[in-house]
Amino acid sequence: MSGRAGMGELESAVMGALWAADRPVTVREVMSNLSDRDPAYTTVMTVLDRLAKKGLAQRERDGRAWRYTAASTREELTATALRSTLSALEGPSRKAALLHFLDGASPDEIADLRAALDDLD
Repeated sequence: MSGRAGMGELESAVMGALWAADRPVTVREVMSNLSDRDPAYTTVMTVLDRLAKKGLAQRERDGRAWRYTAASTREELTATALRSTLSALEGPSRKAALLHFLDGASPDEIADLRAALDDLD
């Protein structure tokens, strides 16, 4: 698995283009934001269609074309993936997974986590 939330590399790049856009975008506009790649129009169109079917992107008709937006923010999608992974574990296993995750966390990540927990209080 190379990308976020079980996405392939191209799917992750396309989602990055959707998150970078401040409005619904066409397939060609997504392609223009994939400057380090040169995928075919139909490849990007297929990826966007798959992302829409997975519920990760939304599309709306604009004449003969579709315009796409991300269905959620990058942060919301990351939280959903983490929550989904943890929900498969119960009791001690969930706690052990969290401790393994935190064991590899950087001091900055620990500080961010502490600040987030303080915000919840």
